[in-house]
Amino acid sequence: MLFDETGLEWVNPSPNMRSLTEAILYPGIGLLETTNLSVGRGTAIPFEHIGAPWLDGRRLAQALREANLPGIAFRAVTFTPDASKFKGERCGGVAFTITDRDAFEPVRTGLEIARQLRLLHPDDWKADAYIRLLGNEEVHEAVLAGKPVDQIESLYRPGLEEFIEKRDKFLLYEP
Repeated sequence: MLFDETGLEWVNPSPNMRSLTEAILYPGIGLLETTNLSVGRGTAIPFEHIGAPWLDGRRLAQALREANLPGIAFRAVTFTPDASKFKGERCGGVAFTITDRDAFEPVRTGLEIARQLRLLHPDDWKADAYIRLLGNEEVHEAVLAGKPVDQIESLYRPGLEEFIEKRDKFLLYEP
């Protein structure tokens, strides 16, 4: 159940997470904020777009469309954050529209964005700190090598499956 299906009133869990859409995008987009990329903080729609002064939004949006990620659409944009990273600087970027919440895979999308940033902007995208939130050295190295997302996911899938099995006995409700 997503939050808007509960009938409860939305309360921002963070000053920069003002909508359910931003919360849904966050697991993939939030991982990118340790890099030299704006995740939209300092704009009206954080996590609903990314960008940087060096980023070619048209090329990145096209590459992401070609990746055929489920439940999400991409379009090139420009924006100027009024706070946070790149404050006052015009950024080329990509905006995200969730088209099917049930099909959308936020972490897969974030990994594909990272992969494409590495392929399209290998000298400009500074991804050394990406490991801080990613937390998996093998996955980090695979992203930096531009490996396909299926291969990247196969690196963490066994650990994820083990965690899901362990957590089952602690769930109060059926998933």
